[in-house]
Amino acid sequence: MTLDRPYSILITDDDPAQRETFREIFEPVGFRTLLAESGEEAIDIVKDQDVHLALMDMHLPRLSGLETMTLVRQIKGVLPMILVSAQSDDDLLRRALSAHAFCVLAKPVSKSVVIYVVTKALEKFY
Repeated sequence: MTLDRPYSILITDDDPAQRETFREIFEPVGFRTLLAESGEEAIDIVKDQDVHLALMDMHLPRLSGLETMTLVRQIKGVLPMILVSAQSDDDLLRRALSAHAFCVLAKPVSKSVVIYVVTKALEKFY
């Protein structure tokens, strides 16, 4: 897959190893990655940087991934956001979709699935 332009992906996860894993997946195929370890840090990045997509872990300290998505939406109305969670159930899926998440991915996420979903989200929004 080659990109028409350098899209920026905000990766928010409190686990440094998970953030690096996502960075190692996306940067070699041409994405610019921005890393945040908390919802608050993600919000600051969205305010200050050009972000095209957010990949958000559900379980973060203080603000959850869903709460962060709601606040990010107030700053940047149209931003594809993908929620990632180890515990995904119907209730979480319902809440994520009502928060306008593009989709919910269950951890562990395979490289091919995450690249496919991110590509589809970018195609839909841009």
